[in-house]
Amino acid sequence: LLRRHPPSAARMEALVGLPISVATLGVSSPRSSRTGSAKCRGSSSGNGSWACSVSKLFTAVPSRDFATRTRCSRGTVRMGVAVEDEEDPAKQMKEMAAARRRWDGLIRDQKVKVLTPREAGYAIQLSDKALLDVRPSIERQKAWVKGSTWIPIFDGDNMLNFGTMSRKITNFVMGGWWSGVPTLVYDNNFIANVDNKFPRDTDLIVVCQKGLRSLAACEQLYNAGYRNLFWVQGGLEAAEEEDFQREGPQPFKLAGIGGMSEFLGWTDQQRVVAAKEGWGYRLIFTARLAGLVILADALFFGAQKVGSWLQELHSH
Repeated sequence: LLRRHPPSAARMEALVGLPISVATLGVSSPRSSRTGSAKCRGSSSGNGSWACSVSKLFTAVPSRDFATRTRCSRGTVRMGVAVEDEEDPAKQMKEMAAARRRWDGLIRDQKVKVLTPREAGYAIQLSDKALLDVRPSIERQKAWVKGSTWIPIFDGDNMLNFGTMSRKITNFVMGGWWSGVPTLVYDNNFIANVDNKFPRDTDLIVVCQKGLRSLAACEQLYNAGYRNLFWVQGGLEAAEEEDFQREGPQPFKLAGIGGMSEFLGWTDQQRVVAAKEGWGYRLIFTARLAGLVILADALFFGAQKVGSWLQELHSH
């Protein structure tokens, strides 16, 4: 990896932590047009209030037109905004604008330094910086960076009661069946779990799938007292396979997709892979689509046969 894409001398010094301005690690600020957000209030480490942000813009591509719901201790995160009254669009817009300002401030003031995936890979190899993976388990189990520490800030809601079942059904109907995005809940022990693994003076590189939940995690960690934070811009989906040592059955770019769109190969990520892999990769999904059409036809004609058979029984 280092022979194929060697970094500049100045960049190498910055990544390994030698005496050079840490500002050189900042590559570019996140574009405001790509930054959706939400504010979710709760408790952090047992005291005070915190603010975190999530957005549909950084979920799997097919889900951008659908609502993703995340339950928190107060309010509901819906389509990227957490508010007491989730049907108030004006309040949602205010929350989104407030989160954008907070995050822009974190990056602008160098409270959180920005790394590209390739730079993060160099930093892990050449220094003692730790990689903190904050993705939910559904993404982590598909692909992860060798040696990374997994502490999700949001994870799948496994509770089975009336409230959670209602949210899961709504999420499924509103697009979860297509995108595979599950109902997520905030882990109230996130900061405590990080504290159990790392001292607060640790150099932490924080990563998620698309870059938004990791930025929300950076905000939480900074408010909790962590001061050496690095954010991987674009997340693992922006990484090439040679940027990190990958473990798991899927490429990094495909870890965030799911549902029927993944099964049929109708995601932007899979189209990129298909362009590299060729017709053999495309034929797999063509066969799946043909199989679904045949199954639908069989069910249709089977239903007609059963209907006519029931009519004959009724007439006799």
